Amino acid sequence: MQTGNVTTPFGRRSISLAHVQRQRALADIKQGKTAEKWRVFRDACAAMDLLGIQSNSLAVLDALLSFYPDSELRQDAQLIVFPSNVQLALRAHGMAGATLRRHLAVLVDAGLIVRKDSANGKRYARKDDAGQIENAFGFDLSPLLARSDELAMLAQQVAADRAALRTAKETLTICRRDVRKLITAAIEEGAAGDWHAAESVYVALVGRIPRVPTVETITSILGEMQTFRDEVINQLEAQQISEIHSTNDAHIDRHIQNSNPESTIEFEPSSRKESGAPPNLTNQPRSEAIKAFPLGMVLKACPSIGDYGLGGGIAGWRDLMSAAVVVRSMLGISPSAYQDACDAMGPENAAATIACILERANFINSPGGYLRDLTRRTERGEFSLGPMIMALLRANGQQNTRAG
Repeated sequence: MQTGNVTTPFGRRSISLAHVQRQRALADIKQGKTAEKWRVFRDACAAMDLLGIQSNSLAVLDALLSFYPDSELRQDAQLIVFPSNVQLALRAHGMAGATLRRHLAVLVDAGLIVRKDSANGKRYARKDDAGQIENAFGFDLSPLLARSDELAMLAQQVAADRAALRTAKETLTICRRDVRKLITAAIEEGAAGDWHAAESVYVALVGRIPRVPTVETITSILGEMQTFRDEVINQLEAQQISEIHSTNDAHIDRHIQNSNPESTIEFEPSSRKESGAPPNLTNQPRSEAIKAFPLGMVLKACPSIGDYGLGGGIAGWRDLMSAAVVVRSMLGISPSAYQDACDAMGPENAAATIACILERANFINSPGGYLRDLTRRTERGEFSLGPMIMALLRANGQQNTRAG
C-alpha cells in the first residue's frame, strides 16, 4: 500500500491542511491491520450524522468499495480503486455526473477516502511484467482501514444515543399519561385545588416537546414532568389524609383480643365489657366512641414505624398516618381493608394498629386478614387499642410506662 506521500488533486481542485494531515496519518496504520470492508461501511452508515455525510454520499462509497476485489481491507494490500465516472455512476444507481462529483468531494472532506490523481487527472493502474499493479491513480480507501476502530466506536455511540432517546421518550409518554389521568380524575371527582391551573401547566410542558427531539431535550422535559407528577400525587394524598383526619376528631378506648390463633401476640381483657360483651353504642355519638391513644406511647410500643415516616421520623399523628399508608402497602393489606379500619377505629387508631401489626409482622400470617378481623371486633365493641399497646410496651421493655 502506498502511504506516507502527500498527493495534491489535479486541476483547479484545492487542498487544505486538514487533507494533508489526513494523508500523513495514513503512514501510521498498524502493521498487518485488517478490517472487513462491509463492516466498516455499515459503521460509516450508522455514524453518517456524526461524519456529516448523507445517504447519497454513502451510495458513492458503496460503489467505490464494490470495485475493491477483496472482502478485507489490508494494510499490506493495494487499496486504490480507479473506476471511471461512468462506471462509478452506474454502480451508484445511475447517479448524475454533477451529483457524483459533489459526493466524491464530500467523502474526501469527511476523511473517508483520499484522491490520488495522475498527471493528467485520469484514473488508471500501471502493471508490471507479472501482471501485478505497480502504481495506481484513483481513490485511496486507506482512510477506511485507518479509521475502522474509530468508525466502530462512533456507530456504538449512535446506537447508545438512540437507545437512550427511545427509553427517555417511553418514560416521558408514561409520565404524561399518569399526569393527564390524575388531573382528569381530580377534576371529574371534584377534588379540592386549582386543577385547571395544573392542567395549564401540563399543556405548557407538553407543548415544549419538539417534533424532532434530542436526548437532552427529552431528559430535561422528563425531569420537569416527573416533578410535576409528584406534586400532583402529593396534593391528592394530602387531601385524602386531611379528609380522613377531619371526619374523626376524638375517640374512646375499647378492648382487643387476638383473632389470629397463629399469632403469638396475646392481650388480656381488663373488664367484662372488654372481655366480649358488646356495649350499646346506638345512642352514643361517634366522638365519644373511640379516642386516640397517646402518640408518644404508640411510638414507644412500635418503634419500627418510625423508619417509614417522612425524613425517617414521626413528629405527629399526620406523619404516623402517612407512614401507615406506606406500611399498609408493604404488608400486603388492601386499601379497602385499611379504609374499613379507618371508618371503624378512626384514622389515628387505624394507623396505630398498623404500627402494632408491623411490630409483630413476623408472627402474623395474614396482616390483611388480621386487620379485617380487628375491624369487625371494633364494630362489635370487642377491640381496644390500649391492651395491644401495653402488651407491646412490655415486650419492648417499657413495663414502667403507663397510659395517660
